[in-house]
Amino acid sequence: MRAPYIERSHKRCMELCVPLDRIYSARIMTGQELQKKLEEQRELILTAGPFMDQLYNFVKGSGFFAMLTDGAGCLLNVIGDQEILSEAFGLKMIPGAYMDEESIGTNAMGTAIAEGMPVQISGQEHFVTAYHRWTCSGAPIRNPKGQIIGSLDLTGYSENVHSHTLGMVVAAADAIGKMLVIGEYNSKLAFANKHFETIIESLVAGIMTSDMSGKIIMMNKNALDMFGMSQKEMLNKQIYQLFEGWEKVTDTLKAKEAFHEEDVYVKTNTDKLQFSLSAYPVYGGENELQEIIYVFKEIKRIRKLANRIMGSKAIYTFDKIIGRNERFLEVIDYSKKVADSKSTILITGESGTGKEVFAQAIHNCGNRKEEPFIAINCGAIPRNLMESELFGYEEGAFTGAKRGGAAGKFEIADGGTVMLDEIGEMPVDMQTKLLRVIEEGVISRVGGTKQIPIDVRIIAATNKNLLQEVEKGNFRLDLYYRLNVLPIHLPALRERRDDIPEIARYFMRTVSRRLNKKEVQLDDEIMSRLVSYDWPGNIRELENVIERIINTQKLPAEFRAGSYQQVTTENAVEECLDLEQMEASLIRKALRKYDGNITVAAKALGIGRNTLYRKMEKYHIECSETEQCIEMEHIK
Repeated sequence: MRAPYIERSHKRCMELCVPLDRIYSARIMTGQELQKKLEEQRELILTAGPFMDQLYNFVKGSGFFAMLTDGAGCLLNVIGDQEILSEAFGLKMIPGAYMDEESIGTNAMGTAIAEGMPVQISGQEHFVTAYHRWTCSGAPIRNPKGQIIGSLDLTGYSENVHSHTLGMVVAAADAIGKMLVIGEYNSKLAFANKHFETIIESLVAGIMTSDMSGKIIMMNKNALDMFGMSQKEMLNKQIYQLFEGWEKVTDTLKAKEAFHEEDVYVKTNTDKLQFSLSAYPVYGGENELQEIIYVFKEIKRIRKLANRIMGSKAIYTFDKIIGRNERFLEVIDYSKKVADSKSTILITGESGTGKEVFAQAIHNCGNRKEEPFIAINCGAIPRNLMESELFGYEEGAFTGAKRGGAAGKFEIADGGTVMLDEIGEMPVDMQTKLLRVIEEGVISRVGGTKQIPIDVRIIAATNKNLLQEVEKGNFRLDLYYRLNVLPIHLPALRERRDDIPEIARYFMRTVSRRLNKKEVQLDDEIMSRLVSYDWPGNIRELENVIERIINTQKLPAEFRAGSYQQVTTENAVEECLDLEQMEASLIRKALRKYDGNITVAAKALGIGRNTLYRKMEKYHIECSETEQCIEMEHIK
């Protein structure tokens, strides 16, 4: 009695109209098409190869051959005894031939795929007569998802049929499936490792790991570059040989506390370098600390990052400073000459004369331009916070201190420039500490004893007379002389009146763009008033006035004819010169100047001819007000 799967297969073959006298597979792939198929199934062929060899070795010399197909039944590989292979090849049982039921009827490979189970088919159980000589044992091969992706078959002469043959094929097919699972896992693991390595190598930091004995396990390329060592040299060292304080790292992590951005000195082959170190625990079974990950960062890189975050980068350069006044140009020329010097600069001048602009321009003109620029307003920092703000603090230095402490402005600016604005407001006790920093080039954080070397260029600025402050006892004389090595005095705006028109026009352009408002035309009369004003608030006040003009379209009261004094609250209430009146006056002057020529007058005023016609109508300007009006016929 035939097995049920034989009956089902024969029924399918009859429904597919497979002829009993078929000798060759109805579909045989050759040439480039076959090569493409073999390349697509490369992983299956390579994985199954060792198992096919092992399977064949069990039956070698007994007239059997092994075959491998893909999920559609296409033969991918055939190995076996030479004699029986010759017969098989005579029936074109070769790579590229399809062994599915539609192509060659009932057979172990095609039927195993169709039934999704191992099958054994012998003699007349095959549907086509040409295959009655064979006994075939086949089993499906499944991928990690359980999908059939191929079949494995062992075929011999029908008289050699044995039930154990199918068992061997099933075991080999299952082993191939398991290897595919392992292969996929290994592939994913290899990708994950590569992904992890790529991330580690892309970090702008030196990454290392060690076990709890201090043995270095791995490191990235950045760590090798930072320490100036080869991988072999690094692996031959213990982590505690690289930097002092390893015990502090392990004790902190064992206590389950954070170790974040502590400054350490690393011993390299040629030097002793300072880095910022963060350490992270790696726990094993039973939450036991097994490894430590170390992240080393360059101090300057951290400070540059902090500088960007703090928004203190110097943006002004000398070519952005407006002025053609001879005395002012001499100040600029002198400032450029001292830009590269390490000596301290003291910038003096009234409030609003642009002391920080000059400080930034000096920084950007010197050899520290790629380094941080930190501006500190000494008058804006509370007295009790000034030391920690400037020099930083250690953990636990005072109530509310951050864990791990914090770097001060001088540390952050290391290698760059510190601008101490309003230096005259600095408390006397802080002046003493600042003097020590200037003389010794080191700082100590609040609550700490370690001396930290720093390299900063100090630019101080003040609107006070520091010598008078010295006489009053508000400023140290020795600090004054330390700061006043390279003095720069910025003239008040009233001392460079010839620069006022250019500066006013500059603010008109930039402020109107910032406010998204139309520029206001500053005629000669208005400009004369701006130039004649004494500007007690200097450039800052001029910018403020221009912004008011743009917003209100009116000239402030302090610039009324014959009155250029500083305006008070009482006399400033809505007293202004209407700009429309000035515009009408300009139009009349232009028409008179150009003898009523509309086209020429409009061009001189910077407006279109039709616009001029509309404004003449608006302000009721008649031809009789000029000697003649050319093209007046266009006025409607």
